[in-house]
Amino acid sequence: MDHDATAAMRLHRPDVIEIWEESVPPAERVVEGSPTFRTAVHYEAPDGRLITGVWEATEGSWKIAYDEWEWCRLRSGRCVVIPDDGEPVPLGPGDALVLEPGFTGVWSVLEPCSKDFVVMLPPPAEDEPDAA
Repeated sequence: MDHDATAAMRLHRPDVIEIWEESVPPAERVVEGSPTFRTAVHYEAPDGRLITGVWEATEGSWKIAYDEWEWCRLRSGRCVVIPDDGEPVPLGPGDALVLEPGFTGVWSVLEPCSKDFVVMLPPPAEDEPDAA
């Protein structure tokens, strides 16, 4: 069997220059404060489904609802993730977690925070088969 090793393994390193995109949560999701976000994408897969980077947020709380997978590790700051159906999960520097599709709750930033993230978006919906 003939394999192309270069096609199976590639090394991706983020660029040194970070381009930041600023945003805010939708007003209807804000629970407390006026949180703001900054995101720097370091890598996006050719199909657009896998994204990695750094995300920063200021103090405040907002409702979250995931349809994607996210792994993240807090670099700095303090926050709490509060599942709709569970106990609050406090996070500080070095703490990591995975949020799965279907997760809902509140993200609350107690001190400005920064996190590394890896997001896997859901696959595109399959087209309905043609009727014969």
